[in-house]
Amino acid sequence: MTTLGAANVDSVLEAIQQVVGPSSKEHPISLHEPDFTGTQAWAYVKECLDSGWVSTAGSWVSRFEEELCTFTGASHAVVVSNGTVALRLALHLVGVGYSDEVLLPPLSFVATANAVAHLGAFPHFVDVAPNALGMCPISLAARLETIAERREDILVNRETGRRIAAVLPVHVFGHPAEVDQLLAVSDSWGLPLVEDAAEALASWRGSTHCGLFGAVGTLSFNGNKLITTGGGGALLTNDADLAKRARHLSTTAKQPHPWAFDHDAIGWNDRLPNLNAALGVAQLEDLDRRLDAKRQLAQRYADAFADLEGVELVAEPTDCISNHWLVSLRFTAEDPRAVQAERLQLLERAHSVGLLLRPIWTPLHQLPIYEACPAGSLVVSENLAPRLVNLPSSPQLLDGCAA
Repeated sequence: MTTLGAANVDSVLEAIQQVVGPSSKEHPISLHEPDFTGTQAWAYVKECLDSGWVSTAGSWVSRFEEELCTFTGASHAVVVSNGTVALRLALHLVGVGYSDEVLLPPLSFVATANAVAHLGAFPHFVDVAPNALGMCPISLAARLETIAERREDILVNRETGRRIAAVLPVHVFGHPAEVDQLLAVSDSWGLPLVEDAAEALASWRGSTHCGLFGAVGTLSFNGNKLITTGGGGALLTNDADLAKRARHLSTTAKQPHPWAFDHDAIGWNDRLPNLNAALGVAQLEDLDRRLDAKRQLAQRYADAFADLEGVELVAEPTDCISNHWLVSLRFTAEDPRAVQAERLQLLERAHSVGLLLRPIWTPLHQLPIYEACPAGSLVVSENLAPRLVNLPSSPQLLDGCAA
């Protein structure tokens, strides 16, 4: 594959600007920005203010949960204060505890590993699939075959002596992982599967929404997500008992009573405030329009880059629907060190003209806080990470696109 020279970096910038329009230091174009225009956000928040129901109780909380269920097909949704909290609670609910290990990919935002560490457990890194971004089912199966053994009905990592407690795939940038195959592997070992679907609201593999393959999945409604509640997250599940426990533990495990404060477990104060839930409902009402705009934006990027050598867009997986949360560009030259230099050149040039491109996160196993954690071979992740850069992907950018 042809590598990028200085002239070709200019061609990449021109292709981006062809899609998103002009930018400058004074008027930059960010990666993914919130947009409340055309929604009932102000009216719904004002209703909270007028009624005084602004905290973790209120009608908008239950309405937001109900509408998430309607959209995703989940039997139960439990909204909480952010995506990291949702993931930590989900892992706790499936039994992850102190000194356990959780199998997850290294290509993810740090919150995925942090949620494991917050429970006193250890991330255990498994490689991603070639030409994809999610955990590889073949690598997962091979890793378990290499290190897992049963000791008195407990699955243990024979190298560390720690219990292996769960599998945690991630739907990166809204592209569904091969979660059906990952579930088959985890089931064969008797491991619960928890999905980090923080970026994957409105992403589907086949007819199943991301987050609903395993025991429980989690969403994020951070300010840069497809819909935002300012902060916020949710657990999705078809397990009524798990949902009941999630609600109980996320409200300090307080037993229902008109005035008494009795608690029957160590819980957290995790629930989403009514104010934030009102924003979520307003955004959900606008979701179909946003999804259509993002699909059109992704197609315009595809058209703009169709004839450029040395780069390609990360494609929507086969038989899946991606929400196209972030459109990602991949450098295709063979040497990852060469493409890392090319990517840096692109980032520097783009930021100098107000195009706020972002590389993928530093792989989690390369962070000092997690470099001592167990891991299998991560050659695919290490080859892929230097190649990826994310392009401005806000749905409202479509309004400024050339037809």
